[in-house]
Amino acid sequence: MGGFFGPPGQPPTGTPTQPTQTGAPTAPPPGFTPPRPDGVATFAVDPGAIRGCLFRFTYVWLTNQQQFWFYPIFVGQTSVAGFRWTGFSWSYFGIDTRLIDSFQCF
Repeated sequence: MGGFFGPPGQPPTGTPTQPTQTGAPTAPPPGFTPPRPDGVATFAVDPGAIRGCLFRFTYVWLTNQQQFWFYPIFVGQTSVAGFRWTGFSWSYFGIDTRLIDSFQCF
């Protein structure tokens, strides 16, 4: 099912099941870091759960302790892609959902 099409570093095209908006946000993310959700660590994030964050500012905590603002534009069976905030600009980014510990969308 679906994949990423196009050159590396560019948003995917050819994903007819996803909304047509594929560009990076035109504004920076919120100017705060949300508190990490309490609860038991997950073994993998369900792609269906993060699908509700499509085209919304989303704060992500990874299993390797990295954390950042993310703007998802595509959710596959085992991955999510979109734009990651670098602190200065948005950069296209994709990741396996098994590497996401938790997330919160706004």
